[in-house]
Parts: sequence; C-alpha cells; structure tokens
Amino acid sequence: MPTGALLVILTVLLPLSFYIRRFCRGRESQHAAVLSSLGHARSAKKKFIGFFHPYCNAGGGGERVLWTAVALMQRTEPDVVCVVYSGDTDASKERIIAKAKARFDITLQPHSLHFIFLESRWLVEDRTWPRFTLLGQSLGSIYLAWEALSKFVPDLYIDTMGYAFTFHVVAWLVGIPVGAYVHYPTISTDMLARVEARSTTYANSSTISSSTALSRVKLMYYRLFMYHYALALRRSSFLMVNSSWTKNHVDAILAYSDPTLDLIHFPLVFIGSLFLSLTRALAPPSTTRTHVTPKQANIVYPPCDTQALSHLPLERRPSLLLSLAQFRPEKDHAAQIRMMARLRMRYPEHRQSMRLLLVGGVRNDGDSARVKELKELADSLQVLEYVDFVVNAPYPRILELLGEASIGINTMVDEHFGINVVEFMAAGVIPIVHASGGPLHDIVVPVDGQQSGFHAKDPESFAQAVHEVIAMSEEERVAIRARARRWATLTFSEEAFERGWTQSGWALWL
Repeated sequence: MPTGALLVILTVLLPLSFYIRRFCRGRESQHAAVLSSLGHARSAKKKFIGFFHPYCNAGGGGERVLWTAVALMQRTEPDVVCVVYSGDTDASKERIIAKAKARFDITLQPHSLHFIFLESRWLVEDRTWPRFTLLGQSLGSIYLAWEALSKFVPDLYIDTMGYAFTFHVVAWLVGIPVGAYVHYPTISTDMLARVEARSTTYANSSTISSSTALSRVKLMYYRLFMYHYALALRRSSFLMVNSSWTKNHVDAILAYSDPTLDLIHFPLVFIGSLFLSLTRALAPPSTTRTHVTPKQANIVYPPCDTQALSHLPLERRPSLLLSLAQFRPEKDHAAQIRMMARLRMRYPEHRQSMRLLLVGGVRNDGDSARVKELKELADSLQVLEYVDFVVNAPYPRILELLGEASIGINTMVDEHFGINVVEFMAAGVIPIVHASGGPLHDIVVPVDGQQSGFHAKDPESFAQAVHEVIAMSEEERVAIRARARRWATLTFSEEAFERGWTQSGWALWL
C-alpha cells in the first residue's frame, strides 16, 4: 500500500471509524429511552423507523403522504415505533398530531409516535442560501442529518421530503438501510436542458440566461450536482415516487453517468470505499446490512381523501375559480392572477360573475412576503377586488370551498404530481392545469376516451379554458365532473396509496 494512503488511514479514517463505532453503540440506550417516554417496557421486538421530514407540520401534500404512511404503520405494525425528525421546534407533539387531524383528518396514535426535534433546520431553508441554493441546501441537509442521527439512530431510515444527500450520512455513520419517497428530483435533466437553452425561469434568472459565460458556469455546476445526486440516490435500498414524471427522471438519474467526472472523482471514491470498509469492520454487527441499489423507482401515487370529497354535489356550482397550493414560488400564483386579468379583459361578460380564490399554506416569513407581493400584483392589474386569499385554512374549511368551486386552477410548470388536482377532480371541480408533469401525464387524462379536464400553458390559454368551461351546458360540465371523479377515486385514494406503500418492500429491511 502506498505510504500516502496508509498515512490517510492512520491519521483520518481510522479515528473516524472508531468514532462511528462509539456512535453506533449508543443506539440501544436511545431506543430504551424512547420506549420509556412512550410508556412501553423495553422490548427487543420493537423496531424503529426514522422519517426524515424537517417540515412535518407544514400542512402540504408531502405531509399528507408522511402522516398517511405513519397512520398505516400504526394500524398494521404493532411492533413498529415511528420516529419523525422534525425541525418544527415551535410546535409540540400534541400540536403536530392535532394539526394532522385538522388539516387532513388523519388520526395519529401518540403511543407509537415519537419526535426528534432538530435545531438546525435553518440550514436547509432557501433564504439561507440566496446563491448556489441547491448546493447550500444539500450541504445543510448533511449537517441536519448528522444532528438527527446523533440524537437517535433508528433501524430503518426513510426520507419523505427529498433530502437525498442525507443518505451518505446514514451510510457512513450508522450503516442502516435507507429508503425514500421522492416527490420530485432535486435536479433533473430538464433543468440542465433549460440552462443549456438559456431559458428564463424562477430557477434560472434572466441575469444568467442572458449571459453565455454565466450559463456555462451554471451548466457545469448542474453537471457536478447531478453526478453527486445520482451517487446519493444509489445509496438507497428502495425508492418510491409519486408519478410517472418523477419516475422517469429518477430512473434516468439512477442510470446517469459521466466518464469525465468518474475519472476526476476516482481518488475520492477509493478513499470513501476504504472508509466504509473500515466502518463496517469496526461497527457493531447489528448496524451493518447488505446494500442493494434499486435499478428503478416504484410509483406509489400520493393519497387523497377521495372518499370524503366524492360526496360533494356535482351540479349547480357557482362561478368560483379555486387555487389550492402552498404559497411557494414554483406554484406560480402570479400566473393565476394574470389569468384573471386576461379573463376580464378578453371576456367582459364574466367580469361580475367570476372570482378567484387562492387557498394555500404559509410556512415562513418568505411565504408571507410572497402573499403580500401577490396582493400587490393583483392591485396593479386592477383585479384585487376579484381575488381572495385564504391562508392556512383548516381541512373542514377547504372541504367547504371545494364544494363551492366550479373550476380548479393549477399553473405550476412540471408539477411532479399535483395532489390538489386530484382533490379538484374528486370534489367535482373541473381542473384546468399546466400541460406538463404529473397533471398532464397521470391525472388529467382521457377517461373512457373522453375529457376529464383542460390543459393550458400561459395566462392567455388558461383564460380561454375558463371561458370554454363557462360556455358549456350544465349537462356537459356534470359529465366531465363525473368522469374526473370516477378516475380520481379509483386511482388516487388512500387505499391505493396504502397498497403501494405496503408493496414497496420497506418491511424487508427491518
């Protein structure tokens, strides 16, 4: 062995491996402490599943997935304790459980649910990284995962928010199996293509897209990020995804290769493999498992409470346009407000009858500021009096609004799935969605060869689609709603999600 490599082992890797050995040995006492806090006697039969979801109290579609999975395990796996790594330090366990009930009507059992509260969530917030956001958040997630595992080491780690770079930490520190439910890839080939084509989007500012030099630098940055993101995903033992759009991208990333970067990274890969070998040799036997990289992801459509929504009436809906999405930049609420302005300009007959209702969750100060900016935009376009904002509404109120609305609007480009679109369809709200991503390929699709909704690409075409729906006869609208409801309740129910989750293979790794 070369002297330099031996020196690295003796001075860096060997001490780190002994640290990890000590790290793993604290697991039994952590498990005993959690069982005691939950009122259980110490038991070797109990298994602990750690869910990494720093924003578990946000109340969005990702949180519905998390809590539906936890509730399923609580009903069907009596020897499993679910441990959620949460950054919601301002909320207690009782408040989080109560919000899951209020927002999603999901009942969680406190006796088999434990929370590990993390202090470093600010490291994964976009406002912390105004530049190189993807890299900064990924590095922040690595530290956040270290904090999580230093407080509690589970038997199985499942990421349900999309922090794939945490898989490296789990592999290096504790060697337990890793799984994930991926809502959307952190980076995709589409993102690389847009930078290469110098397209301006919310993730690629005009400053960069208008500059050849800056575009080339960003493209190289994205290539490097894609390479390491693929390495992270390959650390997993099983992967679930929420749509065919996400599956196609994740499968492509799993197969992604870059010979130039392979050559450059060979020394790091060699040292990392050596480090993992030492870790496995020194770690307690119970923490090591044979790793199998998934060749492809499995589609498990997110759950929607289609049963409750399907009881809402299909007829006699008022002329209310409903948007149901968290106030995040990628949801593009601004396009909806511009659509309203175009609708009133091109179709004056709708000026007095149509109203747009923007319903969504606000997670932080950034989201609150975004709502203020949207109100200012509506005011500047002279439609503020026809646009209403409902922030952080409880689930019963959302049900009421879904029962009152006639048309549902979703303007996000490349929406990875679109659980709000499923809610529209199950509730009898005719969906008008952006012609991309999950809403195009999985949700608003022909049913029995007939239309179940509309697709559009810009404020002009959204306004035209709204006009077409209003111009239809009541019988035509009811027929579309009935087809859409049938498709949604058969394909995207909680029962369908639970079947997919159960069949995903997670139990094989306990």
